[in-house]
Amino acid sequence: MPIDQRDRKLAKLPWAHLRLPPFPQVAMRVLGLASQENVQLHQLCDLISSDAAFAGEVLIVANSLLYAPRYPARSILQALVVLGANALQGMCMTVGVRAYLGRSMHYPAMRGVWRHNLACALIAQRLAAAGSLDKDAAYTAGMMHDIGRVALSVIQPRDYATLLESHCGSPASMLALEQELFGWDHCETGQRLIADWKLPPEFDAVVGEHHAPPRQDSEWGIAELVKVSCRIADSSGFPAFPGCQATPYGELMGLLPTRERLVFYPALDPLISEIAAAIHDIESL
Repeated sequence: MPIDQRDRKLAKLPWAHLRLPPFPQVAMRVLGLASQENVQLHQLCDLISSDAAFAGEVLIVANSLLYAPRYPARSILQALVVLGANALQGMCMTVGVRAYLGRSMHYPAMRGVWRHNLACALIAQRLAAAGSLDKDAAYTAGMMHDIGRVALSVIQPRDYATLLESHCGSPASMLALEQELFGWDHCETGQRLIADWKLPPEFDAVVGEHHAPPRQDSEWGIAELVKVSCRIADSSGFPAFPGCQATPYGELMGLLPTRERLVFYPALDPLISEIAAAIHDIESL
């Protein structure tokens, strides 16, 4: 969508009426800083270490089976040196999303939103590794893709949980119902958050277009990869809402470029086992 059309769309209702609580600022600043070409590791280290509680959570994730370092990282700087700045973005988003959902996680539907987001990130990471895209960037994009839904989950967790638990339909069919409840759907909300947080523009398509059909092989990139990963998460038993009508896995495989289709999991069950184990590991931290 052209920028001027998107801006007109985002201006259709007062944004302030959503009363969104602030997302963990360290996570947002890391996303922005790590995307800069000349960023220094000590800058990222100092930023994360400025919030002791957040830094502790990031270290726990860095030492989890998700990253499985050969030797435990005992400091943020050590984790950065071993795992790299791109991996750090994903770690911070994982910690940030879980912290943002906070108390709303006691609703089963909100736990479903968290697991769908995490499953999408884990699948995106593996799908990128099957091709030529950066797996850490894919993981971060997967964690970001439903940030609008995460935000709506925090505003009115009870009402939104009721909506998620009662609706049956395609993934995109939820958008009109969110418009009725909030005045904004989760894709629009995500785009506005990306703009407000001044995050890199490539996240705009990830959060705003993940329900659109993927483009052809020649246009395959992170945004297209996330579209398919989101659908695979639905098909793998990690839907964004219980009544989500998932696309059959075989049909989703047909959306992949030739290289990824030949290398990625030919059957769904092994992928489900891996994703479920990874989510269990993170939730056990």
